[in-house]
Amino acid sequence: MTRRYHITTFGCQMNKADSERMAGVLENLGFQWSETPEQADLVLYNTCSIRDNAEQKVYSYLGRQAKRKHEQPDLTLVVAGCVAQQEGQDLLRRVPELDLVMGPQYANRLGDLLEQVFAGEQVVATDPIEIVEDITKPRRDSTVTAWVNVIYGCNERCTYCVVPGVRGVEQSRPPAAIRQEMEALGAQGYQEVTLLGQNIDAYGRDLPGVTSAGRHQHTLTDLLYFVHDVPGIERIRFATSHPRYFTERLIRACAELPKVCEHFHIPFQSGDNEILKAMARGYTHERYRRIIALIRNWMPDASISADAIVGFPGETEAQFEQTLQLVEDLEFDLLNTAAYSPRPGTPAATWENQISDGVKQDRLQRLNHLVGQKAAVRSQRYLGRIEEVLVEGVNPKDPSQVMGRTRGNRLTFFPSEIAQVKGQLIPVKITQVRPFSLTGEVLHPVYA
Repeated sequence: MTRRYHITTFGCQMNKADSERMAGVLENLGFQWSETPEQADLVLYNTCSIRDNAEQKVYSYLGRQAKRKHEQPDLTLVVAGCVAQQEGQDLLRRVPELDLVMGPQYANRLGDLLEQVFAGEQVVATDPIEIVEDITKPRRDSTVTAWVNVIYGCNERCTYCVVPGVRGVEQSRPPAAIRQEMEALGAQGYQEVTLLGQNIDAYGRDLPGVTSAGRHQHTLTDLLYFVHDVPGIERIRFATSHPRYFTERLIRACAELPKVCEHFHIPFQSGDNEILKAMARGYTHERYRRIIALIRNWMPDASISADAIVGFPGETEAQFEQTLQLVEDLEFDLLNTAAYSPRPGTPAATWENQISDGVKQDRLQRLNHLVGQKAAVRSQRYLGRIEEVLVEGVNPKDPSQVMGRTRGNRLTFFPSEIAQVKGQLIPVKITQVRPFSLTGEVLHPVYA
């Protein structure tokens, strides 16, 4: 009898990539994907602890499955990811029906851990380990774009963030292994790869080797030069960047390498230097502005997205207005915004100068309003232009349209048949612009 599995993923791109790898492990073990957890014999929640509400959601989902387990004792319940790492044994105390609790570093070892579970053990795997080079083929959710992890973990110590505690220290993958994975993706027909790291600019610092000038031999810039000509891969992106490590050499590489997309995701978190210092971010808003100016100097049309937090402990109205000023001045294409959420085990969560929820929500609303206005202005530049769109799927709101992304990562819709254009790079004339997406029509040029 075929065993079935279901994975629910919360949180960031790193988690999505981990889920794809764990799905690959399960399919190697003979499991088949199930659309719903109710039909599955193994249910895995890959969790995120960046915000409190994501964590609460996991517990409510788990409650439902724990009940099911009383009627179906053969059901295997797994919690992976950041909440698993953070809570460890406490998760078992709260949900004794769990079979396996595993941190993100164990994604590649799921098979070994399940062997212990099927032998009757209840397993908690949260000790720091060396991440094994990944040999399992992930079960990719897309056939067009793929994530490729290049560095795991994070050595930063931002005072609001649980990531270093749950994802461990930085561990870079060897360039040859990354290129090999990309070559396999190119051969399978993937067109676009996003290189992933919690702090991707730190790539290579932990790998041996320096140049005669004393520079690390394996930086993200070197990696881009090393992989940019992989056959079949037409577009390369990378995320997430840290302003402290973002160099002009990297910007120049992105301008020079035709496959690297003109899209940068560089979180600034706050526009105020005192708050940035309290967050332990290690840069000033002036430094951040210089980076954006450099990018626009090399690539005037580059699309820039970022992350910002409002209501960090102690943030005054004047300091919040510095964030508004930064957004006003720099005009981002997209900004992910969040109200500060105290996370267990982080320094900022214990500070007494917490901001009230009312003030946080008010600031979030005001920031989002400005972000929408600025994104609408940035979008205007696309009107009437011909953009190359990589088609990924059908517009869920209008089946007569397909959707994909421009090189600048702008979501674009146009009328077409998915069977004819999926996975293709299509020239599209933009006829309608919105703050965060575009609509256009296919150009059918006659290529000489």
